[in-house]
Formats: sequence, structure tokens, C-alpha cells
Amino acid sequence: MTFFVRSHSRLGPGVTSNVMSMTTSAAVPTGSEGAITSGTVTDRLVEANEHYAEAFTDPGMDARPVLHVAVVACMDARLDLHAALGLQLGDCHTIRNAGGVVTDDVIRSLTISQRKLGTRSIVLIHHTGCGLESLTEDFRTELEMEVGQRPAWAVESFRDVDQDVRQSMQRVRTSPFLLHADDVRGFVFDVRTGLLREVDPA
Repeated sequence: MTFFVRSHSRLGPGVTSNVMSMTTSAAVPTGSEGAITSGTVTDRLVEANEHYAEAFTDPGMDARPVLHVAVVACMDARLDLHAALGLQLGDCHTIRNAGGVVTDDVIRSLTISQRKLGTRSIVLIHHTGCGLESLTEDFRTELEMEVGQRPAWAVESFRDVDQDVRQSMQRVRTSPFLLHADDVRGFVFDVRTGLLREVDPA
């Protein structure tokens, strides 16, 4: 469970961002006042949203990211991208999937991000200890055996995280749909230290 506390900060002349700091449910004592203690996980999220909305004010932003950047990253729950990158609400577009790999759907999102919402830079983030390193394309066969239908999508598993970052950078740079492919950089986030390590595209 995650609780949000909103504060205000300045992003630049005339631009204000509402920043959310987060506390997980593990940090809330059992039975403490305001703690959410019953129902399904989704029920708890909805209840948390009610508390969040009580203090919510419209930040007055439009959909264009202030920093004109899109971040593609893994969906791993250990990655707190805004905190790790010093980002605030409204700064960027965040696109996440299993592995943070550049798939056709990621290209779709990046194309809309660039062509309709003004982003120019792209940051790709994989991480250490990724679950995709322990999978193979056999996972699709296992699913087919279980449900009687083979998935149309690829697992996009990998063994070398640096090489997979390079492949993702190459997919971005060669896409005919993207307007800006000159500022594309790839990184591996270390889940133990919190540090980014840049991957040489060569």
C-alpha cells in the first residue's frame, strides 16, 4: 500500500509542480490511526485515493512534460524512477513494461510522446537482477500448452543486460516513426546501490 503526501515546488519561471512523497504500507503501524486494514489490495488502493483526493488541487499543467523527456524502464517494483532520477510530477513521460525493452507498443507510446506532446530526449533503463534474465521463449510454449493458444508477443528475455540495452537503443534509433533519435541514452540501474551505470551504445 502506498500513501501520498503532496507538497509544492518550482520547476521554473511560472511553473509549479505538486510533488508526491511515498510511504509503503509496510511503514504504517498495524492499527494506527488512518491505517488501511481491510479489504482487497484494490480496495486499499481506492481508499488511499480518497485520502489523496482530499488534499488534491489541480496543478494546472497540460500533458506536455516540462523536461521534454520520455523514460522507458522495467516495471520492477524496486525502481522508484522519480526519486532515483530527481524527477517531479509533470517532468517526464514514463513508459514501463517487463524488462524495459523497446517493443512495438513502446515505439507507439514514444511516437505519440514526441509527435503530439513535444518530447525530444529518451532515457532507457534496465536493471540488475531482472526477472527476464531467468526466462526464455519457452515461456510462450508453456502458456500454449496450458491455455491452448500461443501468445503473439515475444517474451523479450535476455542474458546480457548491457547488450539488451544496446538493442533497445538501436530499435529507437532506427524507428522511422520517431522524430528525435539524437538524444537516446541507455542505463542499468543497480537495485542494491541505487546507482545508474551508462551503457556504451557501441
